[in-house]
Amino acid sequence: MENNKLKKTAENFDLIEQLEKYFLNWKWFVLSLFVCLSLAFLYLRYSIPQYKATTTILLKDDKKSGVASELSAFSDIGMLSNLRSNVDNEIEVLKSRSLISSTVLNLGLNTIYIDKGRFKDTDLYNETPFKLTLFDVKNDFFKNYNEFEIEYINTNEFVLKNTLQNTSQNYKFGQKIDFKEAKGIVTFYPDRLKQTNKQIKIVIPTLDACIEGYKSKLTINTVGKNTTIIELSIIDKRTDRAEDFLNELVKNYNKSNIDDKRYVAENTSSFIKNRLQIIQEELGDVEKNVETYKKDNKITDVTSDANIFLSGSSEIEKAIVENEIQLNIVNSIQNYIKNNPSEIIPTNLLSENSEESQVIASYNSLVIEKNRLTKSAGLSNPVISNLNSKIASVKENLLSNIKNQKIILEVRKNDLYKQSNKFSGKIAQIPSIERETRVLIRQQNIKEELYLYLLQKREEIEISLAVTSSNSKIIDSGKASNYPVSPNRQLIYLSALFLGVLIPAIILYLLSFFDTKVKNRLDIEQATNIPYIGDVPKAETTESITSSNRSNLAEALRIIRTNLEFLLKDSNEAYAKTIFLTSTFPKEGKTFVSINLAQTIALTSKKVLLIGLDIRNPKLEEYFNLPTKGVTTFLANSSTKLDDFIVKQPGFDNFYILPAGIIPPNPAELLLSDRMNSMFKDLKNQFDYIIVDTAPISLVTDTQLITKYADTFIYVVKANFLDKRMLKLANDLYENKKLPNMSIVLNGSDVNKTYGYGYGYGYGYGYGYGYGKDEPKRLPWYLYWKKWL
Repeated sequence: MENNKLKKTAENFDLIEQLEKYFLNWKWFVLSLFVCLSLAFLYLRYSIPQYKATTTILLKDDKKSGVASELSAFSDIGMLSNLRSNVDNEIEVLKSRSLISSTVLNLGLNTIYIDKGRFKDTDLYNETPFKLTLFDVKNDFFKNYNEFEIEYINTNEFVLKNTLQNTSQNYKFGQKIDFKEAKGIVTFYPDRLKQTNKQIKIVIPTLDACIEGYKSKLTINTVGKNTTIIELSIIDKRTDRAEDFLNELVKNYNKSNIDDKRYVAENTSSFIKNRLQIIQEELGDVEKNVETYKKDNKITDVTSDANIFLSGSSEIEKAIVENEIQLNIVNSIQNYIKNNPSEIIPTNLLSENSEESQVIASYNSLVIEKNRLTKSAGLSNPVISNLNSKIASVKENLLSNIKNQKIILEVRKNDLYKQSNKFSGKIAQIPSIERETRVLIRQQNIKEELYLYLLQKREEIEISLAVTSSNSKIIDSGKASNYPVSPNRQLIYLSALFLGVLIPAIILYLLSFFDTKVKNRLDIEQATNIPYIGDVPKAETTESITSSNRSNLAEALRIIRTNLEFLLKDSNEAYAKTIFLTSTFPKEGKTFVSINLAQTIALTSKKVLLIGLDIRNPKLEEYFNLPTKGVTTFLANSSTKLDDFIVKQPGFDNFYILPAGIIPPNPAELLLSDRMNSMFKDLKNQFDYIIVDTAPISLVTDTQLITKYADTFIYVVKANFLDKRMLKLANDLYENKKLPNMSIVLNGSDVNKTYGYGYGYGYGYGYGYGYGKDEPKRLPWYLYWKKWL
């Protein structure tokens, strides 16, 4: 059965019907939209618009941002090669507290001028008629929040109120004002007073709060991924203030870069000058050491001197060899003369120009002459003797010369060896001299190169001081948008429309979600399988209908009457059709439905009897003027006649009522008595329809005791009263056939809320006729709002 219910619920779900729940409450949506749009209008009317200003700058070089390195002048020798700046560094510099602080103080943004209005205040900025200028400010002054009010008296005087201390004092414009930790003067601009009030509020927040405020509002982004162009933007109430802030911020940024570069250049120049002086002194000392070393070692140039020494040594060696050769020749000639006294002496061994060569030549001539004469004259010839004497004299002279020559060669030999030893010593000292000289020369070269390098850098620094430029170039100066970025009028109105629809929709959904009461036919059909024969709309009054009534209630009852005929088509036409009405709880309107159903059937010229069988709590007496005796009296007293208790109602030809009578102490026993059986037997022979108002079935068993007398049971459910979970009881009664031929009626449905199979009786059924004269009168248009409540 549960599966059937779920299937039934799924089959009965209709999106249009669900939306009807919201459409029928259109008035609340209209009201919500009106309220939300009104609030949006008021918000936009009195909110202060915010404008966005932007500026764009180009970072020229990838130099170190902020404070440049003092060694950046030496970047050509590879120092700090890994400490180059990037765009991210510059963004952080632009967002630094120090830069924003100088911008705020330069523009005086920490002093706010407010023109107090009735609904909203106006930020004056440069339009203020009174400007407070502070000087001799101590640091503690900006650490505290200050608030003043200037009230104009005349062109010369004003009243300055300290709103925090609740003090005031008169001053003249231009007069020095002594604050606790600062001094100031107030300047008056008469032409601006026409546009503002004569009372201006001056707020001086803490400097930290002001800096943090502008820092949070400042946005810096790169324009492109591979560019060094960055965009600065800020949102502010004043377009001119936003533009001034951005321009001043960029100006301070460039000035900071220039100051840093000048600071670095000046420090670098001073450093270079000091180093030049030191290097110059060190270079002089090194040059003196080189001079002294050369003097001590008698050298001018190691390489040249070495070449000279090597050449001299070579010449000495050559001279030694030649001297040895000459000495050997002299010894050979001397030995030859001694060993060969009569032989010719070789002449080509000595130099032709030497004296010995000439003596040898004379000697050889004499020997040759002697040998020639000896062959012809003999040895005793005086000529030969004379020649022998000359030969002996020449030979003695030759030997003497050779001896002298030998002595000379020996002396020269010794001298040459001395010179050779001297040159060998010099050559042996050359490597150490060269090493020492190179050390000194290297020191001298290093000092010279360093000195020249520093001279060059000094000139570069001096040039950079003369042409120092900023680290960035302004592409677009600060410019604010013509249209505010906040509040967004379109977004706010769209949000108001959205909320105007969403709020009542959520409320209606929550009310519907948490409301477990039966609302309409759909709720009944989803929870039960009981045939639904109609709904009874909420009545304007508790009175019953009349024969001329053509209201919504009458039309609904006619539909129920017609549907009942289908349920009673199998009943015996010879007897009255007995219709019992019950409900789950009291106050669900079963008595009201019983009365009006009986009257509706009676209007069809059928003889109808209405019986009050809710003998524990009879209600018919509240609608009709009935006697106190009735059913209980008949059942309790066997001597009574039933006809004595039946009352014909005036205004109807065929409508009768049998009241419940006095409330008995034993209602269940009376209902089970034999007289109850005879009562229904007699009444079925007298009437066409019998309508029985019974007790609520969930509270007592009275109704179930008399179910055998019913041809059909109408189960009355009151809308917005009965919990949906209680429909399970009605469905159990139907499934278990505890109530014969059972059907269900919804009582108290709202004709203006027709979702759930309702068709709205307000549209009229008349089949050619409109609303009856009994239709409730409409309210005039100016009171129509009352129906919404």
